[in-house]
Amino acid sequence: MFDFIGLGNGVINVVILLVILVGLVVIHEFGHFIVARRAGVTVHEFGIGFPPRALTYHTDKHGTMYTLNWLPIGGFVRMEGEDGESDDPNAFVHRRLRTRLTILLAGVGMNILLAFVIFTGIALLSDPVANVRVAQVQPNSPAASVGLVGGQPTGTDAQGNPTYDNSGDVITAIDGKLFPIFDQVDQPTPSLAYLRAHAGQQVTLTIQSADGATRQVPVTLRVPATPDQGTLGILVQPDLVQASITHDPISAVELGARRTVDAATLILRGLGDLVSNITNPQVSGPVGIVSDIGVVRSSLPPVYLIWFIGLLSANLAVVNVLPFPPLDGGRVAVSLIQAATGNRIGEAAERLVYLTGFVLLMALLAWVTYNDILRLG
Repeated sequence: MFDFIGLGNGVINVVILLVILVGLVVIHEFGHFIVARRAGVTVHEFGIGFPPRALTYHTDKHGTMYTLNWLPIGGFVRMEGEDGESDDPNAFVHRRLRTRLTILLAGVGMNILLAFVIFTGIALLSDPVANVRVAQVQPNSPAASVGLVGGQPTGTDAQGNPTYDNSGDVITAIDGKLFPIFDQVDQPTPSLAYLRAHAGQQVTLTIQSADGATRQVPVTLRVPATPDQGTLGILVQPDLVQASITHDPISAVELGARRTVDAATLILRGLGDLVSNITNPQVSGPVGIVSDIGVVRSSLPPVYLIWFIGLLSANLAVVNVLPFPPLDGGRVAVSLIQAATGNRIGEAAERLVYLTGFVLLMALLAWVTYNDILRLG
């Protein structure tokens, strides 16, 4: 039987991704637009989506048209003289190098600012923490010696693994330390990583029982004798217990800034892996991102989707600043080369560079998408 529910969910995920990407690109282009306006550059059009044109809202007193276009894959700002010579004294090409570079990098700045605002808002209002529920306690383990309680067996899952109910103890803190999930996005269970890092040492667990009572439990962790033997000796539920904390404004701003940097370096590491392993890229293209959105939308609270938007915004900023035509960073590089050579690069050569970069970029995107499809089976 045809899976209409699966098809419907897929369509919803694609629509959500398009809405997110259009929003991020429009914010990016608004950065170019507002800085160009302040620099006195003639802006002919601010478009949402790409042509063919669907609607023209109005033309303002500066002569800028605001348009809605049929292809919902981003947006654009069309400035006078951005692709070559112009007789207009207010053309982009006639502005000083510093002004042109500021306009080109303003979109990147807007995406970084959006990521910072999102991450700061999450830290201020609802920062998820990674509490883990004990499913099973191994005999003769440190967990057994201090009386930790596991859940009751309920059967097996589709892979044949045993499942347990939610009557087991929950570890909410270790040595008084909480574990915000967004601090360690590459480590799904940061509290267990903390236990592994303190093998052979004494730690204090904050335990919440099934009846809601909380207790402090000192325990000396063991040094695992085998790879499948944990330091505490527990099996945990595969799903994290959902909980959240709030931070004061100063701490929230600090966390927002640090997580923005983390998100930016995360995509840089991914790009490094892409270069070193181009035959089997581990980064996600559009298909992989749609799959990720499906997981976030169906099984996680809304704050995770908001965080995902912040992550995409930071990623968009980093990708755009790379010195690769026709991205903003590539245009910056061309502008610097032109300035260094006294504008001896002809307009035809410049357009050829942009066209070549665009073709290579589309080829890379197609290759990453192809590997996304292979991973999805």
